[in-house]
Amino acid sequence: MTGSDASPADTSPSPSSFRLAYVPGATPAKWVRIWKERLPDVPLTLHAVTPAEAFGALREGTVDAGLVRLPVDGEDLSAIPLYTETTVVVVPKDHLFAAVEEVSADDLAEELVLHPLDDTLGWEQPPGRPAMERPETTADAIELVAAGVGVLAVPQSLARLHHRKDLTYRTLVGVPQSRVALSWPTADEAPDLVEEFIGIVRGRTVNSTRGRRAEEKKGQKQPREQRAAKPARAGKPGGGSRTAGRPSASRKGGGTSGRSGKPRRGRG
Repeated sequence: MTGSDASPADTSPSPSSFRLAYVPGATPAKWVRIWKERLPDVPLTLHAVTPAEAFGALREGTVDAGLVRLPVDGEDLSAIPLYTETTVVVVPKDHLFAAVEEVSADDLAEELVLHPLDDTLGWEQPPGRPAMERPETTADAIELVAAGVGVLAVPQSLARLHHRKDLTYRTLVGVPQSRVALSWPTADEAPDLVEEFIGIVRGRTVNSTRGRRAEEKKGQKQPREQRAAKPARAGKPGGGSRTAGRPSASRKGGGTSGRSGKPRRGRG
């Protein structure tokens, strides 16, 4: 299509987009689906980042918001906690722990517990015996567990993410837990699209969402509601009675006289 053939709609600016970062284990799929239903004309792009990269991406403006793990690094970023994850211990399937449902921190006392550099649990003092060297990543630690070199404590979502047939995991109690949050650069007022996503993750309905799109939809719906209500108030056919409980003129003994609309007195 040439420029001369373009209609005004064709020359309008393309819709803005929303860029969402997410760290390993965070699952934005449900919220992305709701976004597409509510804002089909605004693309949402996902950006996978490591926990170390997440806050830099927010500060540099390469993403608009991010699903991160708390604590948030610095006062220049706002955050809303979303949920807390169960901590689990990943072990080989033939490990003694595989026979129980829960493991405590004390149970790890004699175990070699791997502590990768990208750990997200924020231990003051990791349980068990420390390894000579810390694995670079959680994925590296998983490989060591599969090789029979120690066990690994992680949020449950990471155990699922790195699932292997030769490994299993059990709930680990009495240890730190990881919290996932939505974060964005601090401002006097969150940008419209960030506010839209906040509404989605907080479970607001379309009508209760405080974002720009919700206000636009309210503004579009109100005139139609008013037009639909007018026939009912005017008493036109099919519009219903003007006042609830007033006798209808079509009932026997209920006719009206004059303009007052008062019912005639029926026969004794």
